[in-house]
Amino acid sequence: MSLMASPSSSLSSRNWSYNVFASFNGPDVRKTLLSHMREQFTRNGITMFNDQKIERSATIAPSLAEGIRESRISIVILSKQYASSSWCLDELVEILKCTELMEQIVMTIFYGVDPSDVRKQTGEFGIAFNETCARKSDEERQKWSKALNEVGNIAGEDFFRWDNEANMIKKIARDISDKLNATPSRDFDGMVGLEAHLREMESLLDLDYDGVKMVGISGPAGIGKSAIARALHSRLSNRFQLTCFVDNLRESYPIGLDEYGLKLRLQEHFLSKVLNQNGLRISHLRVIEERLCKQKVLIILDDVNNIKQLEALANETTWFGPGSRIVVTTENKELLKQHGIKSTYHVGFPSDEQALKILCRYAFRQNSTDPGFEELAKKVTELCNNLPLGLRVVGSSLRKKKKGEWNEVIHMLKTVLDRDIEEVLRVGYESLKEDEQSLFLNIAVFFNNKDGDLVKAMFADNKLDIKQGLKILVNRSLIYISDDGEIVMHKLLQQLGTTVVHREESRKSRILIDAPEICDVLERAEGTRAVSGISFDITGIDELSVSKKAFKRMPNLRFLRVYKSKEDGNDILNIPEKMDFPLRLRLLHWEAYPSKSLPPTFYPEYLVELNFEESKLEKLWEGAQLLTNLKKIDLTASMNLKELPDLSNAINLEILNLICCGSLVEIPSSCLHLHKLNVMMMNCCPRLEVIPADMNLASLERVYMSGCSRLRFIPVMSTNLKQLYLSETAVEDVPASVRLCSSLECLDISRSGNFKALTHLPTSIRELNLSYCDIERIPDFIKDLRRLQSLNLSGCRRLVSLPELPYSLTFLLADDCESLETVFCPLITSNADIKFTNCFKLWQQARKVIIRHSFRNGLVILPGSKVPAEFDHQAIGNFLTIRPDVNRPLTLYSGFVVCLVISPNQQNTEYSSSEVLCHRIAQGDLRSAYVGNVSEFRREHLFIFHSRSLYIDPSEVGREIAFEFSSKFQDFDIMECGVQFLTDEKIYQFDLYQPFEENIQFTQSIMNAIEHDNEFEPNVDSEDDTEYGDYYV
Repeated sequence: MSLMASPSSSLSSRNWSYNVFASFNGPDVRKTLLSHMREQFTRNGITMFNDQKIERSATIAPSLAEGIRESRISIVILSKQYASSSWCLDELVEILKCTELMEQIVMTIFYGVDPSDVRKQTGEFGIAFNETCARKSDEERQKWSKALNEVGNIAGEDFFRWDNEANMIKKIARDISDKLNATPSRDFDGMVGLEAHLREMESLLDLDYDGVKMVGISGPAGIGKSAIARALHSRLSNRFQLTCFVDNLRESYPIGLDEYGLKLRLQEHFLSKVLNQNGLRISHLRVIEERLCKQKVLIILDDVNNIKQLEALANETTWFGPGSRIVVTTENKELLKQHGIKSTYHVGFPSDEQALKILCRYAFRQNSTDPGFEELAKKVTELCNNLPLGLRVVGSSLRKKKKGEWNEVIHMLKTVLDRDIEEVLRVGYESLKEDEQSLFLNIAVFFNNKDGDLVKAMFADNKLDIKQGLKILVNRSLIYISDDGEIVMHKLLQQLGTTVVHREESRKSRILIDAPEICDVLERAEGTRAVSGISFDITGIDELSVSKKAFKRMPNLRFLRVYKSKEDGNDILNIPEKMDFPLRLRLLHWEAYPSKSLPPTFYPEYLVELNFEESKLEKLWEGAQLLTNLKKIDLTASMNLKELPDLSNAINLEILNLICCGSLVEIPSSCLHLHKLNVMMMNCCPRLEVIPADMNLASLERVYMSGCSRLRFIPVMSTNLKQLYLSETAVEDVPASVRLCSSLECLDISRSGNFKALTHLPTSIRELNLSYCDIERIPDFIKDLRRLQSLNLSGCRRLVSLPELPYSLTFLLADDCESLETVFCPLITSNADIKFTNCFKLWQQARKVIIRHSFRNGLVILPGSKVPAEFDHQAIGNFLTIRPDVNRPLTLYSGFVVCLVISPNQQNTEYSSSEVLCHRIAQGDLRSAYVGNVSEFRREHLFIFHSRSLYIDPSEVGREIAFEFSSKFQDFDIMECGVQFLTDEKIYQFDLYQPFEENIQFTQSIMNAIEHDNEFEPNVDSEDDTEYGDYYV
């Protein structure tokens, strides 16, 4: 059975008085089958109309007719003497009439009669029917006969096929529950994403399994766990004998009781709800098992936060009868593991689209925004970080508000946490121990979205077990660890953290974040030993003179962060030359540090991260310092920095960031000792000339030197490099050291004007960027790079030919190669996107090779003014309707290829890339898709792509489909379009794997001519090589 059955609107909106109405002949079944059915229905929570107080008469009583109309399901029990009662027959007519008018459900039980006897009124059933009709008119007989024929055709339970009446009754009750369950409660109508959640839960619950299952629902506060559980309870209740939704478990933890007394109290409350007996008292902890071990129950335990709650209410599956299901919702995944619950559904955050819809449901009472509110709604959704609770609370507060009021709320959301949201989120925080709360607050203020290993190092000298602390926060859904190993806290939880910090008494504050308060502390040296962290946003601070003794009274300060959240032009921050920093600082992050050097008493022994972005520093310190804890140095945009300090003792340094250090000339030899260095960033250091020879740092994997325009020689920095970026440098060849880098995957030498020859590369290379270099030739060994996936040759204006390329290639960019004439044939690549934008010197045969490639897959762009003849469905303009050959079996089509002729228009002024869109109408639906992008181009081009880009179902290929193509920004026009359907024979015909003699001879003659600088005249029929597409005519 699916939980997600979709009832008609009339049924879902109707409130029925009864679940079931039974039509039967009393003497046949009242004391047997019917009495047993009533008992089973009561166990299953199925309400049944009771006719025992209604007097039988010649005509159907009004109260009986009302009972039929007010029942969701009618069960007709067709026994041998059923037709002997005109009363029963009139009931049947009324039932079928209600079925037609009110879409009620009819079920049948053939109790000792053959269905064919009912349909045809034969056998003993027919004899009884004829006796009844003997005293009636022909009109009544025909009416009853028609009703019996109709009900006899309704498939039902045949008593003759069952060897056990009790099992048959259980099956009937289960079927009724399923049908009742198909009409969902309207309480959860409009809950965005509910169906997907319930499908996942349905799979985990495995409702057809006869054993007992416990299933968990985990996720952060406010994500919707309780709502999902309530929806489950609402929809599944009728399938179980007893059900119970136990909420507020977090609050049901009475003070003053021992563990045994607590469990007794929890069980009494639980059983009172399950058995619907207020004030129930128990004397021992086995009562749940005694009372429920034979009952099929559905139990929801909501918001569990202590293992003792589970031990008290659902300690063993044997406590509950076969088929029972226990669902536990919690923020703490560790509780589920401790209790042995292996089937768990973790509720993730909704997508951006779903989150926007949730907000709109509350703000506009519809699934979309009112006109003009689109951007405001997106901003609110972003600030709520897709948390359903936040979207609901904030959305409700914005209902019927004007745009100005929306902007006020948006401004408030950036700094202030809504009280209702805080109330829910704060529960998780307050459940933590003091050390865990301290870790939570430090992450919220200093370490959100920071590397997990770096954070662990920050707390290495702390009494807190940082690994266990992080594990607890993860299990309680207060943070999560990203795939990159970063610690991530939800924005609203982060706001909760800053709210908690703001409310701490100033004299007891462990973390200072209030800017005016921090100004007083730094100017007057009024800090205390309690302070462990300062996060100082100097935005809006006109002028501040820091006291020489500013940090004297804060010996326990570990984390110091000074930054600007937005630029305001105020940079007057005065620091005394001999100011003493705290000795045990772990984080020193001071943006735009105003002094030329650090104080002579600066002591970095405990530092884990040193960050002086955009500082005025010219140097840091003199001589060698103890730096064994230092893992990260960031001096980005310290334009005056002339030298680096002695880093020989920074043996654990992993990241060195020197981006845009415009005055830096040399990397010191002390860097030879940085054996744990993993990332070295020196982009845009135009004066950098010297890097120590033979660094060979074993851990170094990524080096960024783009924009170091004076760098000519690149020494062996590491044989384990994976990424090397040398764009806009003075290198003339691939550094010899690269030969030794057997793990190198990415090499970028783009825009290096002196680079003219590619002489060697390791076979490990995956991405190679040679764009805008002065290279004339790509060596033949390129074909042996069997891992190469991306090759960028754009702007190589002296490049004349392309050699054979490796099959592994998936992206080839050769835009603006203005001298390029030939490509190797056949062009064998693996479904690659290949772009030859503005390559106007391509010979016809080269264009033919490129176009052949497009029939395999991928995207192709090259100059051309006409759709080639191979595309046999063609149209002028941007609209095309395709109709497959109706005589060809659908299964023979494997898709199609589309060719567009695109032309720049007057709006094509300043852009680097534009997008091609496809709008298609299929089966009455309008569907839009992004097809690909095209760089700035001159004159007409062919834009060719495969139908796979349109996500078309194979079944659509056999139907008429209308296409309209366009530019997203209207910066080019579609002049022509064409389509070629692909079959096996077509693919073979255009197969670029098929060798053909003229291509081989043609390619060889080209390569020979180039090799010997001979004049070469292509053997083609075209008279003018600047016409693109005529060669297909």
